[in-house]
Amino acid sequence: MKKIILIIISFIVIIGLAGLFYFNNQISSKASDNAEAKLFTVEAGEGVKEISARLTAENLSKNDFIFRTYIWLKHYENKLQAGDYYIPQNLSMVGLAKLLISGDALSKERLVTIVEGWSSTEIATYMANFAEADGEPSKSDYINIFLAYVDASNTHDMIPDKTYSFLVDKPIDQGLEGFLFPDTYRIFKSSGPEHLLEKMLDNFDVKLTQVLRDEINSQGRTIYDIITLASIVEKEVRTPADKKIAAGIFYTRMENGIPLESDATVNFITGKRALQPTFADTEIQNPYNTYENQGLPPGPISNPGMDSILAVIYPEDSDYLYFLTKDDGTTVFSKTFEEHLQNKAKYLD
Repeated sequence: MKKIILIIISFIVIIGLAGLFYFNNQISSKASDNAEAKLFTVEAGEGVKEISARLTAENLSKNDFIFRTYIWLKHYENKLQAGDYYIPQNLSMVGLAKLLISGDALSKERLVTIVEGWSSTEIATYMANFAEADGEPSKSDYINIFLAYVDASNTHDMIPDKTYSFLVDKPIDQGLEGFLFPDTYRIFKSSGPEHLLEKMLDNFDVKLTQVLRDEINSQGRTIYDIITLASIVEKEVRTPADKKIAAGIFYTRMENGIPLESDATVNFITGKRALQPTFADTEIQNPYNTYENQGLPPGPISNPGMDSILAVIYPEDSDYLYFLTKDDGTTVFSKTFEEHLQNKAKYLD
């Protein structure tokens, strides 16, 4: 009987040693012979299970279960740091874990804040300042590269492995103006403009939920028209409540064949920031001049935030037909043209 017990114990020990050997071999061996690095993002708040599964799917880890077990044994569960990592494909699980808890990605990243209502040119100029500080490319080169990507009619030229359904009704001759969602982003310092653009488009895809898309569709409108009008509302009005009223005014004007007469679209043409464009400016012959042309301009004039998008999807009906924005940013609404002229004389002249 003792002999049988010794045999069983020996067998268990052998199995255990074999398992330990296999485990150590798995965590120390390379995931691949390919030394090329892949960009991998650990999202803030993401758990070990999700991170490990994605690492395995990306072939950066050989075994999901073993990697999670190693993290658990080392008590690394709460030490994995969010950020973008360039991970060599030939890294072992041990090296992979060390990289993800090292914070190396954080030192190679920067936070950038894209302001609601910025045009693509303003975003490019803002980002070019960082490029200039880093030494390359030059400020002018960065702006040209950024705007070339924005102006491209097909995102596959920039992001070949993704398709954005919200762009399906975008006219083929229009770029990405309007869809670069304003927010704060963490980006790799050495990454090109396409990395930030991809993050902004991904963010737009998340923020424009299916509920909002269904609502737009039920109204018989297109996402492109919604964003075009939202880009105007963004530049015209400040508060969420006023934006809803302004959106309602614009819809009423279009339904009654009245030009939008948006000063923001005139400023888009002239490059000015005037509260009240000159009479000559309002007569400029340009498709974006909503004083001269009825309906929406050919495309967005800025990249609107969520408040403006929601205001255009859920506008507020009113008896107003006119509004103006004062120097302090508050909005004054008018029901008649005469009342509007009185308000202009009172607040703008």
